[in-house]
Amino acid sequence: MIKSIHPIPAFTDNYIWALHASDSKQLAVVDPGDAAPVVAYMQANGLQLSHVLITHHHPDHIGGLQQLKSAYDPVVYGPEPSGIAGITDFLHEGDSINLFGHVFDILEVPGHTLDHIAYSCQQAGQAMLFCGDTLFAAGCGRLFEGTPAMMVESLAKLSSLDPATRVYCTHEYTLANLKFASAADGTNEDLQRRISREEDKRRQDLPTLPSTIELELATNPFLRCSDSKVVASIADRTGMEPDGPVEVFAALRSWKDKF
Repeated sequence: MIKSIHPIPAFTDNYIWALHASDSKQLAVVDPGDAAPVVAYMQANGLQLSHVLITHHHPDHIGGLQQLKSAYDPVVYGPEPSGIAGITDFLHEGDSINLFGHVFDILEVPGHTLDHIAYSCQQAGQAMLFCGDTLFAAGCGRLFEGTPAMMVESLAKLSSLDPATRVYCTHEYTLANLKFASAADGTNEDLQRRISREEDKRRQDLPTLPSTIELELATNPFLRCSDSKVVASIADRTGMEPDGPVEVFAALRSWKDKF
């Protein structure tokens, strides 16, 4: 079983998630963009790297993979379309992996990139999601390769998971995302309460993650593209009534890109 999940900070705002096995010194990491902090973490805690989970091909998510693969020879899971060097087991929608006694289902979630996958464990009482840059706390990834329709479909997959699912995304973007969310959904009382809580965490230099699907559904405008208040906000901004959730999402994403 997984004993604990710890964020290893990398670069200026990345988290490399470290998953500790409960019955051994084995360690799995998610999206190691830099090898050095992973190696330092293992050495400080007497751990052995056994698995790496990759969500997509961007350098800040795979930059440390080759060094870690050469030094420790872990099993490396990841998406096939980009042919990322070092992956030992390519994964697709409908596949599953067993990691320290937890079964993770693979979801293809294109939008941010075309090859993006997420790892979803829905075991009762232990639901967790490693979603890379598809879903952020109070936000979502930029559309570097996919379309708004792709991302809406991908976010819908994640939205349908157990509301108690803990969401482990890979960037500490929360306060900036909440600032935009407040502009897009300013009368949302759940959102205003969340802003206060997350600001307090950052004042203490604590991570704002993990989030939960329930919290994202209540406060993340990109998951609320059918909510009347978010729709009205977009209509007020654009001067036109949007034609469905994809148009709402596209307008939100364009707004956020320039925010």
